[in-house]
Amino acid sequence: MSILSIQSHVSYGHVGNAAAVFPLQRLGFEVWPVFTTQFSNHLGYDTWTGEVFATDHVEQVIRGMEAQGIFPNCAAILSGFIGKPELGGVILDAVDRIRAANPDALYACDPVMGDIEEGLYVASGIPEFMRDRALAAADLISPNKFELQLLTGSQIYSLEQAVGAARSLVNRGPRAVMVTSLHHDATAEGTVEVLAVTAEGAWRVVSPLIPVEPIPKGCGDVITALFLGEILRGQEVPQALQGAVAGTYAVVKATAESGERELRLIAAQDALLAPEKTFPVQELN
Repeated sequence: MSILSIQSHVSYGHVGNAAAVFPLQRLGFEVWPVFTTQFSNHLGYDTWTGEVFATDHVEQVIRGMEAQGIFPNCAAILSGFIGKPELGGVILDAVDRIRAANPDALYACDPVMGDIEEGLYVASGIPEFMRDRALAAADLISPNKFELQLLTGSQIYSLEQAVGAARSLVNRGPRAVMVTSLHHDATAEGTVEVLAVTAEGAWRVVSPLIPVEPIPKGCGDVITALFLGEILRGQEVPQALQGAVAGTYAVVKATAESGERELRLIAAQDALLAPEKTFPVQELN
C-alpha cells in the first residue's frame, strides 16, 4: 500500500516529510515523498538556508510519477506545509488524478498555518486555500486549535465549542476531523487533549503534557501521519486516534529524556508500532 506525501522537508531534524515519512514506513507503507520546500533545518532556529520550490517543479515531479503508471497503487495522499498558495492547486490536481486512478484513495490534509504561541506563520492566501478548497476535497483533516479557529471563524474556549467547530468542518466535506494540541477552559493542568470527530460521533484522548522546552517542532506532522496510517490499516477512528496519540507521546517522551531539541523519531521507532503506554478513549456526546 503506497502513500503520496506532499510536504516541506528539512535535512536536519524532523518536520514536514522528514517527520511524516518514517512513521508511515515503520507502519509498513511505501511512501512517495514530494518536497514543496527543502530547508537546512526548520525555521525555529536563528538561521536556515534553502528554498520553497517552484510550482512547476513540484508539478513536474508528480507528473513524472504518474507517467510510471503507479497511481492505481496509491491508497492515500498526505499534504502539510506548502509554502505558497499556488502549490495548493498542484496538490488538489494530484488528488484528482490519483482518485481517477483509484477512487478509494484518501486525502489527508494537515492544514498547517500557525499555532496559539506563534500565531499565523504562512504566506497570505494559504488560509483561504485551506478553508475554501482543501477542506472540501479532504477525507481527513488535522488542525490544531488555532487552525480550527481559522477554518471556522470562531473562538474556542470549551470542549463543547471545539466539538461543534469540528462538526461544522465535517459538514463541509471531511469524513473525520482530528484536532491536535487542544486546550480549553476545562483542560486539566499538566495534560493535553486530542479530539476526533466524524458524522457518527466524537472522541477524545487525554495524555500527560510532557515538559520540554523548546517545544519540539514536527509533532503535528507525526500525529497526522500516524492517524492516517492507522486508518489505512483498518482501524476505526477512535482506535486510530488512540494509536496516533500513543505513538506521538512516545516520541515526545524520548525527546524530553534525551535533552535534544529535535524529535527522537528514530530512537523511539519501536513505539510507533507498539507503544508502551496508551491512554483511554473517551466517547463524547
